[in-house]
Amino acid sequence: MSWIKAAFLTGVLSSLLMNATPETMAADGDRRGRGCQRGDRINIQDLDMSPDPVVEGQRVRAWKVRINFEGGRECETDIVVREGSNVVGQSRNFRMRPGVNELEIPAVEGFRHTGREHCFNVQVDLDGSRQQVDAARRFCARQRPMWSMREAGDRGR
Repeated sequence: MSWIKAAFLTGVLSSLLMNATPETMAADGDRRGRGCQRGDRINIQDLDMSPDPVVEGQRVRAWKVRINFEGGRECETDIVVREGSNVVGQSRNFRMRPGVNELEIPAVEGFRHTGREHCFNVQVDLDGSRQQVDAARRFCARQRPMWSMREAGDRGR
């Protein structure tokens, strides 16, 4: 009798495994199909912080990013704001549309401005690896008596 139970249990588990595998593979395929790819042309038009200006030691609440995506379809990606090797903000599964995309990325809780100057870059996930996004200029915060990223002709806030 125990061999019948074992055979039945093996059959049930095999059936579950066979039914679950195609769904898992389809979900992976859908994610890759929606993800941004290496050939996609992406550039950063602007990067700001909020609030701006901030007093030294005050917390940055969010990063405001304007990204131009020259693709023919929507794609889904993770976006990371970095200062050197430190992640200072991150947004997961952002759906980027063709054209200009504006988003607000929450800042990492512990990030504070100290010192003289902080320069930032933006990375996106392309085909499963983070790539730094092209930008026409550097995005830096400077201390003038308070920290600011505002520039001449910068967008209104």
